[in-house]
Amino acid sequence: MADDIQKARTLLIAPITVESPWAALGAAALAATAAVLMAGVMILGPGIRFHDAPPVAQD
Repeated sequence: MADDIQKARTLLIAPITVESPWAALGAAALAATAAVLMAGVMILGPGIRFHDAPPVAQD
């Protein structure tokens, strides 16, 4: 009987899960990329226009 109670207690203990550091690293990289892109938009502003390059001469 005592053995069954001990088995039940071990089943009630929540398992310890180890989190992967790759998820946090990926989220940080995504946030850093978004910050750089938003800073680029703020620096360039809406008035910047990129003109098409002249056509390349073909021989």
